[in-house]
Amino acid sequence: MAKLIIHTDGGARGNPGPAGCGAVLVWEGGKEPVVEISYYMGVATNNQAEYTAIVLAIEKAKELGATELDFYLDSELAVKQLNREYKVKNKELEKLFVLVYNKSQHFKKVTFTHIRREFNKEADILANKAMDKGR
Repeated sequence: MAKLIIHTDGGARGNPGPAGCGAVLVWEGGKEPVVEISYYMGVATNNQAEYTAIVLAIEKAKELGATELDFYLDSELAVKQLNREYKVKNKELEKLFVLVYNKSQHFKKVTFTHIRREFNKEADILANKAMDKGR
C-alpha cells in the first residue's frame, strides 16, 4: 500500500484576484517531500485556489502510483464540503468539487482533514510563491 500525506493551500490576493495554490506530497513515514507544487492560476477566488491545489495533488499522486491519500488543509469550508458536511452552493466550486470526487475514485481511500494554518506552512509558502509570480 502506497499512502501519500498531502498538505494543500490556496489563496487569492483580492478574492477574486491573482491566485495561486501549493501542495506538498510526502510518502507515509517519510520526511522529505516527494513533490512540491506551486501553481499560479490567474484571477480566481481563495476557494477556487484551495480546490485547484487538491486537484493538482490528486493528479500528481496518481502519476506517482499512490493507492491512498490523506489530505490536510486549513480551509474548513473545503474540508466540510469534501466530507459532505456542507453542501456546495457556488457553481464554480461545484465543478471543482465534482472534479475532485471523480479523480478520487482512482484510489482505495482518500481523506480530508482540517488543520490550523500554522500546521500548513509549507503549502502556504508554495501558494504565496505562485501568487508572487502573478505580480
